[in-house]
Amino acid sequence: MAQDLKKMYKTIVDDHFPSQMEISFIDHDKRQTLFYEKVYWRIDNVNKGLRYGENPGQEAALYKLVNGNLILGETETIQPGQYLASDIELLQSGKHPGKTNLTDTDNALNILRYFSDKPTVIIVKHNNPCGAAQSDLLEVAYERAYMADRVAAFGGCIAVNRPVDRATAEAIYGQYAEVVVAPDFEEGAMDILKKKKNLRIIRIGNIERLHTFAGKRHIDFKSLIDGGIIAQWSFVPSSRSKEDLKLAECEYRGKKYRIEREPTQNEYDDMLFGWLVESGITSNSVIYVKDLATVGIGTGEQDRVGVAEIARDKAYRKLADRYCFEENVISYNELKDSEKKNQIDNKVASEKGGLIGAAMVSDAFFPFRDGVDVGIQEGVSSVIQPGGSGNDYQTIEACNEAGVTMVYTGQRSFKH
Repeated sequence: MAQDLKKMYKTIVDDHFPSQMEISFIDHDKRQTLFYEKVYWRIDNVNKGLRYGENPGQEAALYKLVNGNLILGETETIQPGQYLASDIELLQSGKHPGKTNLTDTDNALNILRYFSDKPTVIIVKHNNPCGAAQSDLLEVAYERAYMADRVAAFGGCIAVNRPVDRATAEAIYGQYAEVVVAPDFEEGAMDILKKKKNLRIIRIGNIERLHTFAGKRHIDFKSLIDGGIIAQWSFVPSSRSKEDLKLAECEYRGKKYRIEREPTQNEYDDMLFGWLVESGITSNSVIYVKDLATVGIGTGEQDRVGVAEIARDKAYRKLADRYCFEENVISYNELKDSEKKNQIDNKVASEKGGLIGAAMVSDAFFPFRDGVDVGIQEGVSSVIQPGGSGNDYQTIEACNEAGVTMVYTGQRSFKH
């Protein structure tokens, strides 16, 4: 049975989806049609589409938009021909991509488009980032993103917004990844990465102008169990600069509440970085960011205080694993020396999981102060959230009591 299951993951599913697809929106006598073509890759002299869908045995096909446009109100879709994940260039296929490889790549680009000012690395696993970081050097950004959650990064998709140099390629070679996505690869970098035969190496030239996709929308489709479809505009974060944020304030029972401390520039930088990374995370979510790198990421929970605690607990565990790996070249769970474990635990506890001075980021408002209290108790110095709860005064009071600053985006960032 185990051998049969292993074989399934190596099996290519011949899909029966047609080579072309049209989607028309009709309003009385007005028709707007989007035209799509099925995507293939030439691998070993054979045209191959998606390997399979979310699981082996699920047929799947990738289509790219080749013609047409949709205008709804004053908003229009991205024009055909501006391809990213729907028209990737496979420099090395390894096992050619399946649906999850493409959706991980797409969500990495979805986040990456908001960062063009400096080298940025997003590592995505199961359609959620497990590490994200910025730095003046791509190699450093990669190391920080990877060490933010080294365990979850195993088998992930690494997306960068600068050509991969030899130093970064060497660092990537040291881990197991499914996909590497970059605008290009400098001399010698491909020689290093190609040693990993099953690594999918993807070049997307449009990454160099990926920032131009910030603010642009596409139509997002969600299929229902009975064949029905929900169509919506894709989400665009409206807060992308310091000027877009508002210092938290509200009125409750005739009394005005306002955050007492203005954020520092570093706090603004961390909060904005976290808010834009947040746009690619499954809700309910809370994340922590420090020095332009994620520290703890909590995703997909039903209650906000619970996800704040999960992100906190992950920050502690991931920092312990990082220290253990740096000192002993093995994971924390593999370490048998109880004395060394105690030393690591004490160090992590004294640093509160790396959360002291971090920014706390929430994709929706805190319904009560207990959510923000989780971060405050760990020493966060700033909070960014949409605001709009009837109990906003509670979170403002909690922050002021601890000398923590807080800003509102005025926009929820759910992703389902």
